[in-house]
Amino acid sequence: MPRRGGACPAARSGARAPGIAGATRPRRLCLRSRHRCGCLGTDGAPFRPGDDAVSFARPLLLAALLALPFWWWLRARRLGRLRGTRMSDVRPSAGAGERLWVARLPVTLRSLCLAAWIVAAAGPRVGAARAETQSEGISIVLAIDLSSSMLSEDFAPANRIDVAKQTAIEFVRERRTDRIGLVAFAAQALTQVPITTDYAVLEQALHDLRIGMLEDGTAIGTGIATAANRLRRAPGKSRVIVLLTDGVNNRGTVDPRTAAQAAATLGIRIYVIGVGTRGEAPVPTGQGLEGLRYQMMPVEIDEPLMTEIARMTGGRYFRATDTQSLRHVFDEINRLEKETVQQVVYRRFDESYRVPLALGLVALGLEIVLAATLAVRVP
Repeated sequence: MPRRGGACPAARSGARAPGIAGATRPRRLCLRSRHRCGCLGTDGAPFRPGDDAVSFARPLLLAALLALPFWWWLRARRLGRLRGTRMSDVRPSAGAGERLWVARLPVTLRSLCLAAWIVAAAGPRVGAARAETQSEGISIVLAIDLSSSMLSEDFAPANRIDVAKQTAIEFVRERRTDRIGLVAFAAQALTQVPITTDYAVLEQALHDLRIGMLEDGTAIGTGIATAANRLRRAPGKSRVIVLLTDGVNNRGTVDPRTAAQAAATLGIRIYVIGVGTRGEAPVPTGQGLEGLRYQMMPVEIDEPLMTEIARMTGGRYFRATDTQSLRHVFDEINRLEKETVQQVVYRRFDESYRVPLALGLVALGLEIVLAATLAVRVP
């Protein structure tokens, strides 16, 4: 909360935090020292006094502190010899030890004064660094096929759709600086999650994907068109569709090549993943007395079309025939779409040299007073 007497300069300037789509807007820093206004640092973390740490602008000067004990010992020893010489004719009394201790007070205060001034000269400061990640990010839409053939159990230890969902979740967890959306398609296409940086919502939507949510069929062109429409106004210098399917385009009113050409015009790359073993795969056909009944069905993927779609948009086509190869494909896409991230580190410091400087002046004043009164040497 702002302190009484005025709001934070950054708050008055109208600085705003990133929106749900993760668009980065310029933001001012609150440079007011120890200001509990809740202003955000450039990385989104507030500048809190509890985060501050003490550092020194010239730390090498602190090495001079190591010489002070030796200097104090030499001065105290010299003082003791002088007193012993000048008072050799005086009979020792019970208070001699106390008088010697008082005589050494100015030396001690001088040492404290020098120590405080050395610390002040080293430039003590209280503050912390904040890092700003300067990145436009990548906008990605996952387009996942929900046709009934995705129930084929040729991907151990489960069917295609379950393995695809889990692998997609792992992919999302590797893309923490990007905006990602989700489109499901079968005979129609439906946006499950618009592009967002709310990865918890995205992961839950991936978990909730079910075969039967949409009318059965494979409308690849409609899926591409829906995903491209979501990316049309997406921020960022790179926009990508990851299309995962296991079949042949047999539904929908949009031709896949037409949709791919439109995506290419918008500067969108399409990475196509064809999932399914080669040959035949067991497909559940119903419930029997002893569990699910399966039928071996031929695996049909229109690979020439998938390759052409990827080529038209500057992407790539991958074939995943098992769980391991699907993970490898997502890893490869993750590597291809890595973005260079630049970090700018901001440091906010409060100079604190005044405190040791004042302490040194106090010690020097006490030394002068004591030297002129209590600690006068006997001639």
